[in-house]
Amino acid sequence: MNNEPGFGDLRRGKQLTMNKKHRTKNVECRTTSAEPRATSHGFSLTEILIAIGILSVGMIFIAGVFPVGIHLTTIATERTIAAVAADEAFAKIRIYAEGDPDDSFDDVVLSGLSRTALADFNDPSVFPATATGNIDADEFAYPSDPEINVSDKQYFWSALCRLTENLATNPNPPVQVTVFVCRRISPNMQYRTPSGSDDGDRPVPVKVDVTEVTGKDNELSINDPNKITFINDGYRIVDDATGRIYRVLERYREIPNTILLDKDWDNTDWQGSPISLPKVWVVPPPVSGGLGPCIAIYQKVISF
Repeated sequence: MNNEPGFGDLRRGKQLTMNKKHRTKNVECRTTSAEPRATSHGFSLTEILIAIGILSVGMIFIAGVFPVGIHLTTIATERTIAAVAADEAFAKIRIYAEGDPDDSFDDVVLSGLSRTALADFNDPSVFPATATGNIDADEFAYPSDPEINVSDKQYFWSALCRLTENLATNPNPPVQVTVFVCRRISPNMQYRTPSGSDDGDRPVPVKVDVTEVTGKDNELSINDPNKITFINDGYRIVDDATGRIYRVLERYREIPNTILLDKDWDNTDWQGSPISLPKVWVVPPPVSGGLGPCIAIYQKVISF
């Protein structure tokens, strides 16, 4: 037998040699990849400063949300209280209007009311009990809890009344009642009164003379320089002749006696006649200054 390798054997041997080389390379590659890499370094100072800056900006925005949330929560709470206090005020006024058949001093005197001007419910000509002392001051405070001293109460209401019909045509006409619900910050604060004094113990509405600004339908000018600060941005005013309610958008810094309203001023009374001497009712700030005490104004027509 011929033992010399044939062509096929040579080919197979060459293939085996090539496979061996490939396996050797793969082992070398695996050995190389298994070698430990160099240790990674930490963050650079620049990266740390950028991260701190981003975190600080985020925290500032988050911190700014809390005061806004507290403010809005306070407003919502006070408006809820104001609505309840106003309902209580309307109910009390209706009760007072009924009066005691045996005592005329606790009756509302309709002849003391007018159709062309608002009258203060605390005016003795409207409600004599306020002058005789037959009504407790606690009746105008909220909550109506006799166990709580009136000096410890924070919320108070006041009312203005106006006839909607003439007494000559209707002896018992419906009455437009406008209720102001106000906040007293401290019992030591003093407030203006309708009589012009500065010794009031609670915030109440006072009357202010105004004039229409020529060419500006939604602007009014305050006539009395001593009452300019009675009306400020965001305040609500009530027209004395009609009971219409307006919101003050701004009291101009350049012209401090001029106010901008949220809508055009209607200078006509219930008959459509021009109002010659317009007046408005507003709750002024405390004598020592501060936030506007009026929380809300509510209005109803009540038949006494």
